[in-house]
Amino acid sequence: MFDPLLLLTLGSAFTAGFIAQRIGLPPLVGFLLAGFTLRISGIPFIPKLEELAELGVTILLFTIGLKLDARLLLRREVWLGTTAHSLLSISAFVGCLTLFSFLPLSLLHPLTAQQWMLLAITLTFSSTVLAIKALQAKGEISSGYGRLSLSILVIQDILAVLFLTLITGEPPKYWALGLLLLPFCRSLLYQFLNRLGHDEILMLGGISLALLPGAALFHFCGLSTHLGALVIGLLLAPHPRASELSKSLFAIKELLLVAFFVQIGLTETPTWQSLAVALLLLLLLPIKGILYYLVVRCFRFRIRTSLQTAMTLCNFSEFGLIVGNIAVKQGLLDNQWLLVLALTTALSFLIAAPINQLTDRLYIFLTRWGAQDMNKRLHSEDQLIKIGEAKVLVLGMGRIGACTYDELQHRYGEVILGVEHSAESLHRHQAQGRRVIVGDAADPDFWQQLIPQSNLCLILLAMPHWKGTQLALQQLRKQTFKGRIAAIAQYEDEQQPLEGLGIDATFNVYREAGCGFARHVISNLNIDQLITPMTSKPLKDPREDDNDLDLKVEKSS
Repeated sequence: MFDPLLLLTLGSAFTAGFIAQRIGLPPLVGFLLAGFTLRISGIPFIPKLEELAELGVTILLFTIGLKLDARLLLRREVWLGTTAHSLLSISAFVGCLTLFSFLPLSLLHPLTAQQWMLLAITLTFSSTVLAIKALQAKGEISSGYGRLSLSILVIQDILAVLFLTLITGEPPKYWALGLLLLPFCRSLLYQFLNRLGHDEILMLGGISLALLPGAALFHFCGLSTHLGALVIGLLLAPHPRASELSKSLFAIKELLLVAFFVQIGLTETPTWQSLAVALLLLLLLPIKGILYYLVVRCFRFRIRTSLQTAMTLCNFSEFGLIVGNIAVKQGLLDNQWLLVLALTTALSFLIAAPINQLTDRLYIFLTRWGAQDMNKRLHSEDQLIKIGEAKVLVLGMGRIGACTYDELQHRYGEVILGVEHSAESLHRHQAQGRRVIVGDAADPDFWQQLIPQSNLCLILLAMPHWKGTQLALQQLRKQTFKGRIAAIAQYEDEQQPLEGLGIDATFNVYREAGCGFARHVISNLNIDQLITPMTSKPLKDPREDDNDLDLKVEKSS
C-alpha cells in the first residue's frame, strides 16, 4: 500500500528541511542535502519522485504566468538585457573553461571546442525555481527588481527551448503554428475560470488548465511542457481571479517542489573527481553575477536594484540538467558530465540561498566607497523616493493596508501616504483617490531619504510577510526613528520577534478581524435587544476609537 522508499524520502526531506530552517537556511537547502545523503546511502532513483517533481515545476511556471504582465517581456531592458547577458556569459565561460582544461583532471581533457560551448550555454541559464522561492521568502515577488528578474527568466526559458530544438535536431511540429491562435481563445479560458467555484474546485481547475491546454498541448506540438504552462498562465494573468487561483495552488505547488529539490540530489552518485570539477565550475558564479549587475546597471537602474537582480539570478539552473541530459542522449557529452552538472547546480543553490541575504550589506559597502545614484539619470520606474509633508506612512497597500489608509484618511485628512512596491498597483490606488508612491521597505535608500527629511510621527507596517516587516524595522532602528511604529502579524509566534525589535504595537490580523466582525454585528443588527449584555459599557464606533497608539496626528485643514 505504501512505498517504503517514498516514505523514507519524505521523512528525510522533512528532517533535513526542518534542521536547515532552524539554523537560518532556506528549507530547500535541506531538501538538496537529503537527496545527496540518500543517494550516497545507496537509495536508487525513484521514478514516482521524478513525476511529482515534474508536476511541481509545471504548476510553478503556471503560477508565474498568472503574476506576470506579458508587456514586461517586450521591454528593452528585458529582452535586450537577457540576450546581452547570455552572449557575454557564454564568451566568458568558454574562456574560463578553456583555462580549466590545463588542470590535471581527466574529465576536462578530452573535450572539444563544441563541447566547451555546450557546457558554457548550459551554465548561462539561471534557476527559475530558486529565484521564485527566494523572492517569495522575502515577499518581493511583485517588487520592481522581482518582476525584472522573473521577466529575464521567462526570456531565458524561451531561448532555452530554441536551443533544445537546435541540439535535438527535432523542430516543433508544423501544426505548432496553430498555437499562435491561443490569444484568440482567451475568452474561452476566462469563461472556464469564471464558472469555477472556490477551494478545491478552483485548485483542480487551475491544475487542469496548466496540464491540458498548457503542458499537454505544447508537448503535442513538440514544444516544452513548461513553456506551455507558462503561456497559459500569461493568458490568464489579466483575469480578476488570477490572484485567487495562484493562492489556491500555493500549498500543493510548495509540496510538489520538495520532490524537485530532493530528486536533484538523487540523480547520480557523486565521485571525488566530479565533485572537484563541480567546485571548479562554481568559480564561474561571480562572473555570472557581475555580468548581471553590469547589464542591468546599463539600463539606468539603481545600484541596489541591479545588485538585487544579480543576487537573485546568480545561480545555475535546473534547466542545465535538462540540456545536459539531452546532450548525453545525443552523444554530445559523456554521462559523467550529467553528474557534474547536477552537483554544480545543487552547490550553486546552497551558495545562492545565504548570498541572497547579503545584498544590503554589499550595497552599504559600495556606498561607503562612493558609489551613488543620480536621480535624473535613473530609469523612470526606479526613481528615488519623495514623500512631501506626510505624517503617517502605511507600508503595504494590499487589502489590509488599503483599508487602514482609508480609515486614517477619513479621520486625519490628507496627511496619510501609502507605499506600495508594485508599480501596477500604484495606478489602481491613485485612480481610487489614494496618495500612494512606489517604494521598498527593505531598501536603505528609502529610509535614508525618508526619516531625516520628513515629519513622520507614525509608521504602519501592513506588509503580508513578517520577514519584510523585520527588515523594515531594522532599517528604522538604523535611522533612529523617533515616532511610533505598529505592524500586523498573522501568527502569535511572529509577534514576539517584532516586539523584540522595539515595535510599539503588533496586531494579529485574524484576532482583530474577529473583533471587528463582532463590533459590526452588534452595531448593525441590534444584538443587545436579543441578548442581555453582561456589561453596561457602551459599544464604541471603531472610527471614534482612539486606539492603543494614541495617534497624535493633527487634522489637516
